[in-house]
Order: sequence, then C-alpha cells, then structure tokens
Amino acid sequence: MIKIITVCGNGIGSSNLLAMKINQIAKKNGIEVEARSSDFNAALGEDPDLFVTVDEFAKQFPENKKVAIVRSYADKKKISEDILPVLETLNKG
Repeated sequence: MIKIITVCGNGIGSSNLLAMKINQIAKKNGIEVEARSSDFNAALGEDPDLFVTVDEFAKQFPENKKVAIVRSYADKKKISEDILPVLETLNKG
C-alpha cells in the first residue's frame, strides 16, 4: 500500500478534497493507497511514500522528500493526469 499525504495551507479543505480524489483515482486503477490530508508544517514531520501538493508548497519541501505536484486540488481530470503516472511507478516498485 502506498501511503500518501496531501498538503495545503491548513490541512482541512483543499488537501482533504485532494486526498479523496486520489483515493478514488487509485481505486479505479487498482492501486492500493492510503491518502490523507495535512497542513504543511505537520506534514514535514511525517514520512509517507509520497507527498502530493500544488507547486507553491512543493517548492518548500526538503529535497530528500518525494513530492508529486498537481495542478489542481479539485479538478479530477487534471489530478488524474498528474498523479496516475506517479502512482503506477510507485506501485511497481
């Protein structure tokens, strides 16, 4: 199972919506994930397989963290285009 933390400023709205969308996309594609949301500061203390966020927050993560960038917190088509190749790669590894 791939452990994912979605990140936004407060860890409540946008990142929670993103986590739900990622869970749906993964399930539809037969990939087991556990996606949950977090605010940026709390996320820094976590060690998931992957962080997922928008470019604004991705730039702030240390280089040793695996971060995937999505163009939207809500647009399922864009999220799928951005995250599915990453999930498929992690699922094979």
